[in-house]
Amino acid sequence: MRSFFFPFILTGLLSAEEPGPPVEAVVDLVEFYCVDCHGGGIEKGGLDLEALLEKPLTGHSDIWEKALLRLDTRQMPPPDEERPDEEEYQAIVAALSGQLDRAAKNSPQVGRGETLRRLTRTEYRNAVRDLLGLEVDVSELLPKDDSSHGFDNVTVSNLSPTLLNRYLTAAQKISRLAVGNAPASPEGRVFRLPPDRTQEKHVPGLPLGTRGGVLLPHTFPVAGTYEVSLRLTRDRDEMVEGLYEDHEVEVLVDGERKSLMTVSRPKGRKDFTQVDANLKCLIEVPAGPAELGVTFVAKPPKLLENKREPYDASYNRHRHPRQSPALYQVSIVGPMERSEMQPFGVLAETGLSPEDERAAAEKILRPLVRRAYRREVDDEDLARPLEFFEEARGEGFQAGMEAALAAVLVSPRFLFRVEDDPEGLPSGTVYPLDDFAIASRLSFFLWSSLPDDQLLDLAAAGQLSQPEVLTRQAQRMLTDRRADSLVTNFADQWLHLRNLDSIAPDLRLFPDFDDNLRQSFRRETELLFETVMREDRPVVDLLTADFTFLDERLAVHYGIPGIYGSRFRRVPLEKDSQRGGLLRQGSFLAVSSYANRTSPVIRGNWVLETILGTPTPPPPPDIPALDDSVVSAKLPMRERLAAHSAKPACATCHDLMDPIGFALENYDAVGRWRSFEEAVPVDSLGGLPDGRTFQGVEPLIAGLAERPDLFARALTEKLLTYALGRGLEASDQPAIREILRGAADNDYLFSELVLGIVRSQPFTMSQTR
Repeated sequence: MRSFFFPFILTGLLSAEEPGPPVEAVVDLVEFYCVDCHGGGIEKGGLDLEALLEKPLTGHSDIWEKALLRLDTRQMPPPDEERPDEEEYQAIVAALSGQLDRAAKNSPQVGRGETLRRLTRTEYRNAVRDLLGLEVDVSELLPKDDSSHGFDNVTVSNLSPTLLNRYLTAAQKISRLAVGNAPASPEGRVFRLPPDRTQEKHVPGLPLGTRGGVLLPHTFPVAGTYEVSLRLTRDRDEMVEGLYEDHEVEVLVDGERKSLMTVSRPKGRKDFTQVDANLKCLIEVPAGPAELGVTFVAKPPKLLENKREPYDASYNRHRHPRQSPALYQVSIVGPMERSEMQPFGVLAETGLSPEDERAAAEKILRPLVRRAYRREVDDEDLARPLEFFEEARGEGFQAGMEAALAAVLVSPRFLFRVEDDPEGLPSGTVYPLDDFAIASRLSFFLWSSLPDDQLLDLAAAGQLSQPEVLTRQAQRMLTDRRADSLVTNFADQWLHLRNLDSIAPDLRLFPDFDDNLRQSFRRETELLFETVMREDRPVVDLLTADFTFLDERLAVHYGIPGIYGSRFRRVPLEKDSQRGGLLRQGSFLAVSSYANRTSPVIRGNWVLETILGTPTPPPPPDIPALDDSVVSAKLPMRERLAAHSAKPACATCHDLMDPIGFALENYDAVGRWRSFEEAVPVDSLGGLPDGRTFQGVEPLIAGLAERPDLFARALTEKLLTYALGRGLEASDQPAIREILRGAADNDYLFSELVLGIVRSQPFTMSQTR
């Protein structure tokens, strides 16, 4: 079918200074629209394309942006249709993008998010850390945030009564910790380890010569004596598996041994109920954040007589029994007695006499409130916290400060990021954000936390909005350790690493999988992203890296020799290695599989969405999943999937997804390399949307790396979505193209994308409702 697109170019929508392509192009917009409608066609879509060609471009930019995206990724027309050559493609893309960019310049639209945006759970934790110096486990205090557009900072405009109560409770606990005020009675906290965690080897952060256990961050509210109680893991018969002899259990605080206890096998080898009843100790600790370690003193390894090599996973008595006892639970209760020691936190060194308590309180609160509210504060801002201080200080200065801090932490000015429209502007007016709003956007983008004093000082002076100042601040912030939030918050969501916690491969098929491997998967990917960010490498290195990060557990899983110990280290890879880059890492390969098999569909769609930025539409509601009871599970994956995707409503999207996914079929559902499946050679014949076909993962990655602009655009879109806290619109695409043009000359370095976003109109401007 001939395209409507070339006549569109010729009908005067392009300026005379920028003529259309020199030769006729065949671009099937009808096919493009059918891709989005699962074969529904023009009538089902309700779109009159011929009439659309005669209408102003600005009124239908969303449709033309979709067409441009499909053209740029060579997804239209389909490979079996007549297609332009590469020169024609480039000319068409340049012509249409140029016209869209000029239309956007003449009629600027920058979009806007919610006026009120609540801090996410992660942002709240980081804000408390930077405001009060406290590391708080917010998962115990606040519920998980819902995600939209791939991130949990998008749907955060509401504050239900239930959630408000949670924030009130959190504020009370945090403010008490911050001032070092002892609770009325001893309080407890319980940590439980995942049931599928193997504890036969050393845990990073704990002393060498130990095995298993856990290292826990914990804040002791006051100096004093605390009780630490331990419980060991039991099997379904309530027996402590692996307890064949005496074992020593060590309790440490910040690496210093506080207690050494012994656990013994009960006499008669039957009743294990009291084995850990006496695993309790009293420890004396100072107030403040600390790392509490509980671990076993390692014993010399024993030679196990097995007919085959034992599994690395050891946590289930039926398939891979524990060789030694393991820790299940740690309880901390206290303070049992309080010591007279120097307090920590906001009251540690006030330098003021307690006689002038109100002046002392105001001196402490003023800089805290400024950082908490992310702007300059006046006496009116301090009035409410000081009112709470006055009401509570009858019970002491600490009690008054506790009440004042709680008032700050539940204030809407702290919990919400507010971007009000200037008064008097008509609806739809584009305007620059004030410096304090830019400071908040910048800090929550790069740090997931509050602006620091340097940002606030520049905002107060009206200098932060200056492009050169904004650039220097973004560069400074990227080198700060707080930028690690781009790894643990942005990348974990963008790359679906948070889904690792919920994957549970079928243990009959993958008996060697445990929580240790799950966490190693996550750490490998995080370290790769962190390296690209910290070393400011081209972002395509995320796909093509010739190195990876391994500990012994992951190296054994991948079949890479010579890696020992629990420490992750950077490992160079041979040219023909089966590892290196996101698409060859266990994290991606596991989260894109089912419990019992791989999924070329999920993997292919993941690449389309994450790497190319062209997600397929959701399947129609009446399309069932692949049914092994109808399609034999013993058939090769390509034949099984063919029976499912043969339906016309499915074929259009599957033709895009499946070839990419099949190129990754040499990796099983837990990321191991395989050449055979069920004694049949793995069929890894794959392809890309531009029609190229190839065998295996190497040419797939090479094909993706040939167009670094596509991956850079997809990553930029995700970064901008995360930075703005809203879904992107067609009006954002001209700004994205401008960012990419600026980054292209520098090989799409990570910093170039970030700085381009920070300087862009969608980031520094807003639009009235």
